[in-house]
Amino acid sequence: MKRLLLATAGALMISAPVVAQMTDYSDLIRTRDITGGTIYTMNASYDEGSWGTDPYYTSADTEWNDIGEIEDVILNREGKMVGIVAEIGGFLDIGDKHVMLPVEDVKLVAVDDKSYSYVTRLSEEQLEELESVDEAWWN
Repeated sequence: MKRLLLATAGALMISAPVVAQMTDYSDLIRTRDITGGTIYTMNASYDEGSWGTDPYYTSADTEWNDIGEIEDVILNREGKMVGIVAEIGGFLDIGDKHVMLPVEDVKLVAVDDKSYSYVTRLSEEQLEELESVDEAWWN
């Protein structure tokens, strides 16, 4: 849990002087190690009890489906992670869709010490029903 809290919410809130004073970076994750990672879906029927309490996973489950790629990590103005933008569906960028997944619907998956993915409790059908993110307003 410590790793998730520092990585997703706190790492970007730390000021430069504090980071300069740190000597142990092993619990921090850079966003560039997340973007481009895989988005998985558990593709199981979801109910309130099935999502579990673990804040992150140490590996991907063989039952999960690769359904897309992490495009961006979204923070609010206070630096708190509020979600991720996922590119889902399509093939070779044809017919794909960008959707925002709220932080409560995703969990971090450590692929190795330098790359990460996310898993969502939403099914492929639920993801396809999400509204597309219009990234033009961010530019």
